[in-house]
Amino acid sequence: MKNGKKPTLRQQNAIWAAKLIPSDWLVYKAGPFHLHIVHRENKQTHIISTGKERTN
Repeated sequence: MKNGKKPTLRQQNAIWAAKLIPSDWLVYKAGPFHLHIVHRENKQTHIISTGKERTN
């Protein structure tokens, strides 16, 4: 796994929307529809939605 990076303000808002505390999480993969985050201390991972919906 790549090293996690500090989340941007928009990513922090998505983490808050998932009822998590952004200061405890690092982003290791960011796509247009999902955000892959890892916990700073216990290395637990989550995949959360960024709130953007795919429209076809």
